[in-house]
Amino acid sequence: MSQISAKTVKELRDKTGVGMMDCKKALDETGGDMQKAVEYLRKKGAALAAKRAEREAREGVIVVKINGAANAGVILELNCETDFVARGDDFTGFADEIARKALEEGIDSAENMMGVSLGDAYGNESVEDAIKAMTGKLGEKIELKRLVYVKTDEGLVAGYVHPGSKLGSMVEMNGESTPESIVFAKDIAMQVAAASPIVVERSSVPAEYIEKEKEIYRQQALSQGKPEQFVDKIVTGRLEKYYQEVVLLEQSFIKDSNAKVQDVLKGFTKQHDMQVTVNSFIRYQLGE
Repeated sequence: MSQISAKTVKELRDKTGVGMMDCKKALDETGGDMQKAVEYLRKKGAALAAKRAEREAREGVIVVKINGAANAGVILELNCETDFVARGDDFTGFADEIARKALEEGIDSAENMMGVSLGDAYGNESVEDAIKAMTGKLGEKIELKRLVYVKTDEGLVAGYVHPGSKLGSMVEMNGESTPESIVFAKDIAMQVAAASPIVVERSSVPAEYIEKEKEIYRQQALSQGKPEQFVDKIVTGRLEKYYQEVVLLEQSFIKDSNAKVQDVLKGFTKQHDMQVTVNSFIRYQLGE
């Protein structure tokens, strides 16, 4: 067998991103044939992906990507096994490329993303095959856990990712897309990430949630020896506090704790003569 040159090994490493020793072995096994060596490494990655399928991938990143017109966005969670890999350029770059392509193609779920081809940097492979290749490269299970695409025809979309990329959010709002409204929408996205609301407005809180909370408050009041005739009033008061915790519009604004989010929306509308309302939001926290 002819000697494999260091230059050839480096060329394969540059092409695949796999470690030098694995590249050397792949070339040895394929008689120095570059294309066969690439295929050898792909198969190894697929085999490793299958082998690690039962492993838990609880680390990773949340990525949010918004288009230039601020009327469409993608939020996704890509998982791996360790925080060390999650912080690496290979992994974060891969997550960013998936988000970029999902936004470009308007892909609305992780499942539908599997067959989409990525760019030249990933050999124009499908996401499914690229994940296998990345598994071979990084030696860990890689999983696209969830992905959502949002587009609006009459408003704007904004996103926020908390430093560390473990928490992110995206909001869809009615209103004209201007520099001021985009900045404001980002503040609302930050609110969603930080304060963890479950609905935009009170009427959207599921009835079963309300009944569950009422029962908890009632039992708490009775166990504390509160008179029966006062229990309903106590439950009502605590339910109001619950709404202020889980309803976005009723939460204290993170940038001004003396104001409610709904008051801030009204203030923006008055200041800029522009009606803005929050239609929906998505919040991802790593590992939920």
